[in-house]
Amino acid sequence: MFGMRRREFVSLLGGAAMAWPLAVRAQQAERVRRVGVLMPLAADDPQSLRRLTAFVQGLQQLGWTGGRNVRIDVRWAAGRPRSLSEIRG
Repeated sequence: MFGMRRREFVSLLGGAAMAWPLAVRAQQAERVRRVGVLMPLAADDPQSLRRLTAFVQGLQQLGWTGGRNVRIDVRWAAGRPRSLSEIRG
């Protein structure tokens, strides 16, 4: 009888040891991706704001949520398209 309990205990212990990595992975935070957006106009330009809003909404429809699994960095050229190469860094 004792041998049967010992086998059950060893089986239970082995199963718990195998399940542990799965539980740890499930609790880890989701990886946050980073998206860079270069906008040629000013930050207060209504057309640019509409485009940026549409972009963010499109990402949300695909399951990407700012602050949860995606970070969106926006840079504005303020009507100076040539400065885009300078502000992308």
